[in-house]
Amino acid sequence: MDPRSIKVGYIRRAHGVKGAVVVRPLTDDPDRFSGGSSFATDRADPVRLTVSSVQPHKDGLLIAFEGVGSRDAAETLRGISLLIERSQRRQLGPDEYWPDELVGLRVVDVDGFELGTVSAVVEGSAQDRLQVASPDGQFEIPFVAALVTEVDMDDRRVVVDPPAGLLDL
Repeated sequence: MDPRSIKVGYIRRAHGVKGAVVVRPLTDDPDRFSGGSSFATDRADPVRLTVSSVQPHKDGLLIAFEGVGSRDAAETLRGISLLIERSQRRQLGPDEYWPDELVGLRVVDVDGFELGTVSAVVEGSAQDRLQVASPDGQFEIPFVAALVTEVDMDDRRVVVDPPAGLLDL
């Protein structure tokens, strides 16, 4: 996958006999999959897929792509990721961050003591968590304002104020 691209959805399976597929969206932008939207794919032989119609479905979105008119054609798309350029992401509001931009940031406590580096952002139902790689192992810290007091993208650092015992490895 091109490092300038990000995954915004993937095709789960074919649906029906006319070429529709079920897509699991991986984006918070519901208009991303409107009619006429176009996506690169992560296939070895990349193709562009353009949405001709979309509707909600219990497993995600039911999408028909231009030029995909049969179940057999839709089946060949199973498992393919739909990609956009990073520059096509929506504008973020204050105190919003793309998870991939947090990975690699230094993690320090409020006293400036270096705790480790963000190795991943784990999505959760209640809140996301920062996974931190430290010399003593891995730990996670909930990505909530009470614990993550500052994200400084210019200085590439996250300041945390963990309660006693949270970081005991």
